[in-house]
Amino acid sequence: MEGKKNPPCELCNTDGGALIFRADKWRVVRVEGAEGDAFRGFCRVVWNAHVKEMTDLSAGDRAEFMDAVFKIESALRASLAPEKVNLASLGNLTPHLHWHVIPRFVDDAAFPKPIWAHSLTAPPSLDTLTPGHGRGIPAAPDGQWEQAVGRALDSD
Repeated sequence: MEGKKNPPCELCNTDGGALIFRADKWRVVRVEGAEGDAFRGFCRVVWNAHVKEMTDLSAGDRAEFMDAVFKIESALRASLAPEKVNLASLGNLTPHLHWHVIPRFVDDAAFPKPIWAHSLTAPPSLDTLTPGHGRGIPAAPDGQWEQAVGRALDSD
């Protein structure tokens, strides 16, 4: 009798988004699809190996992982000037630690509610997705925030 096989793991078989940066133990991806389209700058920091909880990492690995999250937050703040940055670690079904880093704007599709409280069945208008819309803050050109994140992580 053959043992029970684990289902295929999407985060082992794919990057889980558009790759922005890869380190030995973790990677940063731009969220794609409806969520990525609706929430500009939304990215994830994904631990490369199967680890479910932060306390399963060594103290050094935890520090390295969180340092990446904080550098990404800082780069997104500098390049997109969001109203707020949400950080979330959920992953109830995904066996990879991952942090969501989500710039929030007063005119985004869900503000001030969590992004997951908003249905993305109908695409939001482009007007409501313009960072800083109505606040006099110019939007970063496409690709600029990804470059800023990559530079922030490559600076060590």
